[in-house]
Amino acid sequence: MKDVILSPTDFVALVNQTLEFAYPVVTIEGELCNFRVVKNRWVYFSLKDEASTVGFFGTVYALPGPLQDGLRVQVIGQPKLHPQFGFSVTFTSIAPVGEGSIKKAADLLRAKLFAEGLFAPERKRPLPATPERIGLITAAASAAYADFIKILGERWGGVEVLLADVPVQGQEAPLAVVAALEHFEQTNPLVDVLVITRGGGSAGDLAAFNDERVVRAIASSRTPTLVAIGHEVDVSLAELAADMRASTPTNAAQVVVPDRTHIISQLHSTQASLHKFLQDVIASNLRSAVESRKYLTGQVFSTLGQFKQNLDATRKLVGVFDPAAALRRGYAIIKKGKVHIKSVGQVRAGDHLAIRLSDGKISARVSSK
Repeated sequence: MKDVILSPTDFVALVNQTLEFAYPVVTIEGELCNFRVVKNRWVYFSLKDEASTVGFFGTVYALPGPLQDGLRVQVIGQPKLHPQFGFSVTFTSIAPVGEGSIKKAADLLRAKLFAEGLFAPERKRPLPATPERIGLITAAASAAYADFIKILGERWGGVEVLLADVPVQGQEAPLAVVAALEHFEQTNPLVDVLVITRGGGSAGDLAAFNDERVVRAIASSRTPTLVAIGHEVDVSLAELAADMRASTPTNAAQVVVPDRTHIISQLHSTQASLHKFLQDVIASNLRSAVESRKYLTGQVFSTLGQFKQNLDATRKLVGVFDPAAALRRGYAIIKKGKVHIKSVGQVRAGDHLAIRLSDGKISARVSSK
């Protein structure tokens, strides 16, 4: 059989075709070394064990956060033979594994985001008091979902829950959570609050909530966020970036809606207080009305008494100046024609005069003066 002679290009194509068929995707775990980022975009690193080293290439968009040499990581990627740069694995995801590496990676990311002010208290927004629409990001088949819905229904009714069913652990979880957050950013109208939750687990199980892509998506959400991861030992970076955190899915339901029993009790108390207040106001107004009536009645009688006194005085004064009263005292009114005679100079001998007395009139003629 004659040997097959290949050109370099054909050999590269043949190897890549074989790799694509036999190993389209590989998962490799090892110690991170030679990690570097070029032009803030391209990422190069290697994984090594006691005997071998494998090179990797990709973009910063697939990174879960800051990494450094010495971390133990698990990488998913596609093996390829590059025509010029040789063999490498183009990675699509990378995640620290092992308690020490996971914690170290989280600490690196925490320091980076803290320096950016991503966890600052002044960035936190209050959650709505009684939300009508809740966006829920969790695994639909999980106990976390069942607990949240159960407590939500017990505490408050009539809330619409829009569920984004996503994996909450594993290397596919970060991108799934980010996609769910982006989905809720596009809803119209926006939901009132976003709840991201899951139950407890190991550091590896919870690694998705220390992923930089997830943390930044939560921090940049237009909708107020509540993150509840069911563990108390460590607080995830997603919880630090959220507007509010809760300790468990059950606690998340307790935080996001009020307790109807408590609200009803408050309403009854408010009703009783208002009833008493209205009774007090009515009683006070009645007392004020009685006092006002007494005062006005006194004022009316005082005014009427004053008017009566003035009327009596006026009557007396009128009586003093009444001509009829003077006539009754023996005085007379003398007129010549239409002129009242006040002086003897007004008459001459022979003038006819009309004299009015208290009991009638007489006519007279002046004989002399």
